[in-house]
Amino acid sequence: MPKYAYPAVFTKEENGYSIQFPDLESCYTSAKDINEGIAMAEDVLCLTLYWREKEGKEIPAPAGVNEIAHAENEFVSLVACDTDWYRRFYDSKSVKKTLTIPGWLNDLAERNGINFSSVLQEALKAELKIG
Repeated sequence: MPKYAYPAVFTKEENGYSIQFPDLESCYTSAKDINEGIAMAEDVLCLTLYWREKEGKEIPAPAGVNEIAHAENEFVSLVACDTDWYRRFYDSKSVKKTLTIPGWLNDLAERNGINFSSVLQEALKAELKIG
């Protein structure tokens, strides 16, 4: 279950905060206040790492919080995300799969009103050890 934590630089601006992740190219956002900034930072971090995983790109190691230089109007904070959660929430489009089972098993399952899609989903989740 991929979970990540990366340092983000929060810069106090005239109208809120700008947030950037020095370890990840093109990973930045902004917000009107700190609470929104934390939520926006989690979202952009998860989206960035999700796409890197999906495209098979390398996920760089995060720098330590104390390794990040920052100005007087900035602070550095770790931001965490779970790309599996993000994937389930945003990428829930159904995909059609073709499979083969013995005829006798198909007949028995149909007579018992088994929902094949539901059974396959539950079996895959159990096999992958995800909730």
